[in-house]
Amino acid sequence: MDSSRTQTPREKLEAWLRYYDDLNLGAFYTDRRTMGNRQIHRAALNATPAELPRVPPAVLPAIAVAPPPLPKAVPPKLQTPAPVIALPVVNPSSLFEAIDRVENDSLERIREDLGECTRCRLHKQRNKIVFGQGNPHAELVFVGEGPGHDEDIQGLAFVGRAGKLLTQMIEAMGLTRDDVYICNVVKCRPPENRKPEEDEVATCSPYLFRQLDVIKPKAIVCLGGTAAQALLKTKDSISRFRGTWFDYRGTKLLATYHPAYLLRNPAAKADVWQDLKKVMAQLGLKKK
Repeated sequence: MDSSRTQTPREKLEAWLRYYDDLNLGAFYTDRRTMGNRQIHRAALNATPAELPRVPPAVLPAIAVAPPPLPKAVPPKLQTPAPVIALPVVNPSSLFEAIDRVENDSLERIREDLGECTRCRLHKQRNKIVFGQGNPHAELVFVGEGPGHDEDIQGLAFVGRAGKLLTQMIEAMGLTRDDVYICNVVKCRPPENRKPEEDEVATCSPYLFRQLDVIKPKAIVCLGGTAAQALLKTKDSISRFRGTWFDYRGTKLLATYHPAYLLRNPAAKADVWQDLKKVMAQLGLKKK
């Protein structure tokens, strides 16, 4: 068949009807002699399959693309808006308050719960657990990073060279070691005095939190960045917050340099002394 030949009107109509039949629209009938275009459209759409198709070709394209009539918009029912209930505003707990406290806790119970701890890898090379020592009702608590060689041997916190310097710092404040409480973030010595790993701190620090909850000091001094980071839940270096007061579960907390750092950097002792004077003012202490 020659596809270039011009189709007759009848052939065009038949082509359109086949197209509609393929679309499962069925046949429809109308008489264009008695109907206008609008009536032709309506009759074509309402025609039954039994009626013979006699719709003019010019109308078929319009029928093919004509969208169905939209339903009349129904006005929404007027409803009385539900009353807005004002919920009570609750001040969220701080990060520290979110940590569960142990009812009727005591230092003795904490030490018993710690036992001969094997919860992290630090236990593998330790000699003794260094729990902490001092006044169980102290107004001032010093928190260090972890035990060193001498502490690991004796089982006491800050008894080596750094410990002797800490003793001098305490005495310069007009106190003695028996007046304060001294402890560390981790209770076992890290190998070669390395910095405790994050998982080691996470495993051991809950015992420190409990110790502080039981003692309820008026002030906490963090010695070095590790202690401050553990209590303040931060990864910032100590240089960013040294000498600044923070709130730790209702207790004033201040971070300063570790005594071991002062042994390597004696010039920093002046900065530490300024920090300790802030602690003395907070506690109402005067140098004797």
